[in-house]
Amino acid sequence: MAEVILMPRLSDTMTEGVIAAWHKNIGDSVKKGELLAEVETDKATMDLESYKDGTLLHIGIQKGGKLQVNDLLAIIGNPGEDISSLVAANSGGSTSSPAAAPVTEKAPSSPSKEVPASAAPAVSSASAGLDLTKIEEVILMPRLSDTMTEGVIAEWHKKVGDNVKKGELLAEVETDKATMELESYKNGTLLYIGADKGAKVPVNSLLCVIGEEGKVDLEAIKAAASGGQVSPPASQDASAVSESAPAASASPTANTNEASSTTNGRVKASPLAKKLAADKGISLNEIQGSGDGGRIIRSDIESYKPSPQKSSAPSEAPKSVMASAPAGEVSFEDRPVSQMRKVIARRLAESKFSAPHFYLTMSINMDKAVASRAQINEVAPVKISFNDMVLKAVALALKQHPVVNSSWLGDTIRTNHHVNVGVAVAVEEGLLVPVVRFADTKGLAQIATEVKDFATRAKNKKLQPSDWEGSTFTISNLGMFGIDEFTAIINPPDSCILAIGAIQQVPIIKDGNVVPGNVMKVTLSCDHRVVDGASGSAFLQTVKSLLEEPLRMLV
Repeated sequence: MAEVILMPRLSDTMTEGVIAAWHKNIGDSVKKGELLAEVETDKATMDLESYKDGTLLHIGIQKGGKLQVNDLLAIIGNPGEDISSLVAANSGGSTSSPAAAPVTEKAPSSPSKEVPASAAPAVSSASAGLDLTKIEEVILMPRLSDTMTEGVIAEWHKKVGDNVKKGELLAEVETDKATMELESYKNGTLLYIGADKGAKVPVNSLLCVIGEEGKVDLEAIKAAASGGQVSPPASQDASAVSESAPAASASPTANTNEASSTTNGRVKASPLAKKLAADKGISLNEIQGSGDGGRIIRSDIESYKPSPQKSSAPSEAPKSVMASAPAGEVSFEDRPVSQMRKVIARRLAESKFSAPHFYLTMSINMDKAVASRAQINEVAPVKISFNDMVLKAVALALKQHPVVNSSWLGDTIRTNHHVNVGVAVAVEEGLLVPVVRFADTKGLAQIATEVKDFATRAKNKKLQPSDWEGSTFTISNLGMFGIDEFTAIINPPDSCILAIGAIQQVPIIKDGNVVPGNVMKVTLSCDHRVVDGASGSAFLQTVKSLLEEPLRMLV
């Protein structure tokens, strides 16, 4: 039976989406989990995956077209199936071709039609006759990351009866990748909270109601939202969230600029300023706001110049202390799996067992890199690490070897002309991979500043979806922990990941003599569907030549 896919609400402020690309054409077979389209929201371009198997029978709008949230996006069903009634029901009776103008009006969804919560907004209860997506006062759980299917309420910053203004912090939501702030997008009174702290809420399920007291039928809204959409908070889940959620008292000491631009530890900035800062890899904590009440605005971001800063290493290991147990007694502790760990487990298992990995290891003489780094740091505005030098060398090598900068998309291989390098950062709950965008065009100081800022924000759970989306290649560095060499699992949709080991002093032969040398081993994990051994080897040779003659990276 054919099934309708509506434009999902992919961010808390999204009202419409632009189709950046279709990855399937009408008549193509579609499998559950396959990439269907890319949707540009107000915050990021996000992947939309199919949630069922079938054939793509209808496209609601072509590439570049705009659709309002809940408008008809696509229909998937069996070949030859009559979908005219579904098209009419979801487009106000229009059965125009896919190239027609964006649909802006649609009839209420049929009560018998099932739309999974992870792919489209919840359909109203037939008994209540109420569509929650059409009620202005209702706030549903937004999809805050490209892989998010549910969110955990880490903290409510408002309680029932409180006045709420547009832009005020409403709640903190733990997704699969980070704990993110959810701001109110309207003024009113918080009339109802649909999930307590610690509860798991599926995407597009009822989160809260904001409006004027006495003018909203809360009982009808509750009835429409009932049916198991919100799971009750378990004591273990709640405790886990409270332990992992960032606490203001435990946060690092704020710098002097932060005092005038924060309220209760939260940075005040306009949405545009936040987006610009995220695109440029700038931490809002470092900026003095010039707007009302110290609010950070667009001009503050555009005029910002990075200054030397001290920060933790990009992949510093999370510290933990194991509780002591009485001698002779079996003792253990069970803790719930976090949203982040669930997604890490799923994505890496899919990568490892679906992508045929092979590995190439090479030793690199780092003598000149060691000497050059010491000279560079004498004049650099920020301390340059070996990781920064490797990242720069990798970025330049990717421009010369575009096959390594490619992605496997099933029926096609995408060769990326831009170079976005993901940097694996260890955090307490797992691993995040923020992205240094257009790394081949940036200098060592700029790369160092961005990586340090990413590491700090990752540990404070302040990364945004725009920070970790869009990598074309990934590096993972365990050399700082003394690891000689290791192999890493590819971070999809990238086709390769480079594992960096420690720089060690070992005997080497130079001009016929045995002398001490600084040697670093790197291992390239390759997806054999995209990259062959010769291509991967040529890429590593270029990286080796750049690191053994660092001046070449400055040309």
